[in-house]
Amino acid sequence: MPAQSDDTVLSRRDDLRNVAIVAHVDHGKTTLVDAMLWQSGAFSAHQKEQGDVNDLVMDWMDLEREKGITILAKNTAVKYGDTTINIIDTPGHADFGGEVERGLSMVDGVLLLVDASEGPLPQTRFVLRKALEAKLPVILVVNKVDRPDSRIAEVVDEAYELFLDLDADEHQIEFPIVYASAKAGRASLERPANASLPDSEDLKPLFDAILETIPAPRYDPSVPLQAHVTNLDASPYLGRLALCRVHNGTIKKGQQAAWCRADGSIERVKITELLMTDALERRPVESAGPGDIIAIAGIPEITIGETLADPDDPRPLPVITVDEPSISMTIGINTSPLAGESGKKLTARLVKSRLDAELVGNVSIRVLNTERPDTWEVQGRGELQLAVLVEIMRREGFELTVGKPQVVTREIDGKVHEPMERLTIDIPEDYLGVVTQLMALRKGRMEQMVNHGTGWVRMEYLVPARGLIGFRTEFLTDTRGTGLLHHVFEKYEPWHGELRTRPTGSLVADRRGPTTGFALANLQERGVMFVGPGTEVYEGMIVGENSRSDDMDVNPTKEKKLTNMRQSSGDVLVPLIPYRQMSMEQALEFCREDECIEVTPATVRIRKVVLSSHEREKTRGRRKWANPPA
Repeated sequence: MPAQSDDTVLSRRDDLRNVAIVAHVDHGKTTLVDAMLWQSGAFSAHQKEQGDVNDLVMDWMDLEREKGITILAKNTAVKYGDTTINIIDTPGHADFGGEVERGLSMVDGVLLLVDASEGPLPQTRFVLRKALEAKLPVILVVNKVDRPDSRIAEVVDEAYELFLDLDADEHQIEFPIVYASAKAGRASLERPANASLPDSEDLKPLFDAILETIPAPRYDPSVPLQAHVTNLDASPYLGRLALCRVHNGTIKKGQQAAWCRADGSIERVKITELLMTDALERRPVESAGPGDIIAIAGIPEITIGETLADPDDPRPLPVITVDEPSISMTIGINTSPLAGESGKKLTARLVKSRLDAELVGNVSIRVLNTERPDTWEVQGRGELQLAVLVEIMRREGFELTVGKPQVVTREIDGKVHEPMERLTIDIPEDYLGVVTQLMALRKGRMEQMVNHGTGWVRMEYLVPARGLIGFRTEFLTDTRGTGLLHHVFEKYEPWHGELRTRPTGSLVADRRGPTTGFALANLQERGVMFVGPGTEVYEGMIVGENSRSDDMDVNPTKEKKLTNMRQSSGDVLVPLIPYRQMSMEQALEFCREDECIEVTPATVRIRKVVLSSHEREKTRGRRKWANPPA
């Protein structure tokens, strides 16, 4: 909210509350919003009977439903008595932290959800730090209290420790605690026993806590219109929609307003349509006042962080700032021999315009030019954020070449600094030695280790961000799929020197053609295959992982020579080990510096940056000549 002078008498709107729900990934934010919508009467009896309402209604993107995560911050509104509660549902992954920061700029308080078993995790720290910096009041919601392994008292103590760790002041640390089971739609102010439901039958205690703790929007009646653009959306009928929080004054449909642009210029515009959220729908309204979260149409060029003000007395609000990116990757057109087989959007012009369009609505990414006219460097918060962008483009029909993720370094006091991540690992005790060894190879520093006495250990590390690129797959393999890991950006530290990369090499196809079962049966002894029989391959495409550290050129298209001797059925049937099918995130993790991935709507292939084996050999020879062994 804009700063007001101390002697100004502020008015307040008691019929309105604006609150954001923040938490670590999978702690139940979207499920809680579902329960609040159901209990506030947002769905009609007819919708309930017909079964027209999905679970997790706020996660409406296909990708969100497939991955089971929230990617975009979205807002809804529920009625509780005479009060409207605007709720912002935010993502739980640190990679989408830009969405969280934008969401916090629209609200007057936050609900901090913490899992009753897992407790505060790295993203909990990230979102809470942002809320405390913005001086927002916090309600702690201990969710999933009915989990069989819940440990409610310990989790509340951990939450208090986290507040103290983040230098919360005495007002911020006196927060109410609500115990909830979002799935059951129940909440209580009384602490239930572990693994039991709250004593209240509904979420009334939570709604009451919101009304008591979250302040009503305050505004200065003497200040003219100020509405801050915090998000963008699009409508097939109205074009670009700007989602705004009205800080002062009143905005009306059809009125003239001053559009205060990010470059400092001011332009007169007309508000052609004014919409407000009611449950899951946007409804046209004639006017909106201070504290309202609205969507306006009529300004096709408007972007995040700009201000709509009074045309006679324009007073722009400060532009929203978000944390700097820490990971980058190159995205360019598909240059493989199989380009154009499944995608429709292949040219550099189309790729560049799509990346520019992403910049408009996504404030936490950057797009930079490279020395090649058909390739761009895209910087973001993490691998997942960039992988989601590539996946969305792939579904839109693009064919792309995507490089290995790299960290974004900074020069501070003449020294190169790299981003550090705070990593939290939950593993069974048996794997303690294995994981400690993995982290030592990645220059990780252990900060804390807690044994809960349940057979599980929690460890906290500070580790260079580049050490975590490709770490998840190896970690899950070594812990037999039982380990949990979460990480969030912490700070920059001086460069930690060379890290060990992938210990294995690649099996690289040396010619184009369809693979054969006969060739793959011989190659599978060399390592793990990524392709099955009948797959079209080309020179430079990676068809498997070599068990040794060096790359090997292989011929996966070799056929069995035919003779006039009669074959037994044992010669015809070739026993093949099932090949490993790589998702896009796994392929990005697998890549080395001289490798990249080819992404098309139909498939994901890993390939060498230089396809010709002859050219690769020449490059390797030059490198050896330039750096002779000691």
